Amino acid sequence: MEKPIVQKLADLEEQAFLNLLRQELDGGADPMGILEDCRAGMVLVGKRFEESTYFISDLMMAGELFKQATNLLAPKMPLSGDASRGKVVVGTVKGDIHDIGKDLVVGMLKANNYDVYDLGVDVPPEKFIEVIKETAAPVLGLSALITTAFESMKDTVDAIKEAGIRSEVKIMIGGGPVNQDVVEYSGADDWGADAQQAVTLCNRFMEG
Repeated sequence: MEKPIVQKLADLEEQAFLNLLRQELDGGADPMGILEDCRAGMVLVGKRFEESTYFISDLMMAGELFKQATNLLAPKMPLSGDASRGKVVVGTVKGDIHDIGKDLVVGMLKANNYDVYDLGVDVPPEKFIEVIKETAAPVLGLSALITTAFESMKDTVDAIKEAGIRSEVKIMIGGGPVNQDVVEYSGADDWGADAQQAVTLCNRFMEG
């Protein structure tokens, strides 16, 4: 039997989940322990999505609940980078301003204890390169929801090659129209059809 806070998040019972979280905080529970329970709830959400029990709208709601939880927990604990599973840079490529898919990926990665650098939308290649160099992140996630942005994905990968850091970073791509053909065209390493697959790819990349 899952802990109540894990179950409430997984069942998307917003008010019950937030009330329980506040009660645990007020009762002196360890904020880090509560965060781990929230992550466990998000893992259950991801499994339900993989099993087609949950849909994109459910993932979005779960991501919003997790965001609210972290906002409540943040003032109560020092978030140390030591606990991170690794650094990931994520952004929607230049020419595309869609962020829903990207935000889902960011939320799921954070829920799985990744240190995520979200660069937003309409991101030029040089910005990705700048942040990869600054953070030494070994994984880059590129998002696009329009087919005309595939060229920007390719330009970004090419620019990373020209910057001499292609061997240092694994590149995953995603978005509604993305498939294996786009991987081959852009020069990326792999693609994910949804936010849960992005987590799976990150896990694989980090394990080498």
